[in-house]
Amino acid sequence: MNRHAAPSGRAKDAPRRPSTSPGRHSAPTAKAVRSTTERRKLTPARWLKSHSWRHLIAVLAVAFAVFPVIWVVSAAFDRDPTISGGAVFPSSPTLNNFHTLFSNPDQPYGRWYVNSMIIASITAFFTVLIGALAAYAFSRFRFKGRKAGMLTLLLVQMFPAFLALVAIYLILNQLTTIIPAVGLNSRPGLILVYLGGALGVNAWLIKGFFDTIPMDLDESAKVDGATHGQIYWGIILPLAAPVLAVVGLLSFIGTINEYIMASAILQTPDMLTLSVGLNGFISSKYQENWGPFCAGALLAAIPVVILFIFLQRYIVDGLTAGSVKG
Repeated sequence: MNRHAAPSGRAKDAPRRPSTSPGRHSAPTAKAVRSTTERRKLTPARWLKSHSWRHLIAVLAVAFAVFPVIWVVSAAFDRDPTISGGAVFPSSPTLNNFHTLFSNPDQPYGRWYVNSMIIASITAFFTVLIGALAAYAFSRFRFKGRKAGMLTLLLVQMFPAFLALVAIYLILNQLTTIIPAVGLNSRPGLILVYLGGALGVNAWLIKGFFDTIPMDLDESAKVDGATHGQIYWGIILPLAAPVLAVVGLLSFIGTINEYIMASAILQTPDMLTLSVGLNGFISSKYQENWGPFCAGALLAAIPVVILFIFLQRYIVDGLTAGSVKG
């Protein structure tokens, strides 16, 4: 019997199937070719119909955000002290408004500036410190009353701080006779009031970021003999730098802009903050100096802008990662 006999006629005449091995590229389908052709033939009319509304919304949003800034900058360099007589581009720019800020001894703008920077910096630092300590305890430890404590912090934040303004004023008034350094008309007293609301949302935001840090890092450090303090300062805080930067920035900006508490606690002109002091330029009934007010507001925005640029790389990561878990 011949071992090299030809195969049967059915097997010999069967057509070969095209190879479908992953190493070879198959021809593009008609649908893919049609889609590519349509994208290449994107006419101006089709672009306006499908994409123009997105650009329109973006332009309106940018204009809505930039126009007030442009108007403040223009008013700061305009000779007209009124807000209604100004223009977007002043016809004769001047520096008189900036000179007025620093030439009136009854309105010491430089002193207000220093007070605001000191109060805002100290408040932001201790807000981050207190919030991080509370968030670490809620994130890493399991104890009785943990959920109730977190819920209480969140509920307290539902009520604005000025609801307790009378009680806070009376407490500081009593402290003035005992410890004047932390009583009324003092920077430490105002800082303590601000730190009273340091927890709440900040603790929740930082805790959400701490929850994204694997517990395996803590366990590995404990095996190596690290204490909770060493784990907190050496491992957790460096990894949580983005959310700490966000909380510090928000606290800094909020402290500079705060008016109600500062106006009630600070009383003499040399102890005022920027928000309270600048209000004196426009609070008079028959004399509204919007030019110096805008000039002061423009100078007050410089530290915020510098801090924002410096912490920009942390902001997006901190806001998004901190809201993943709660």
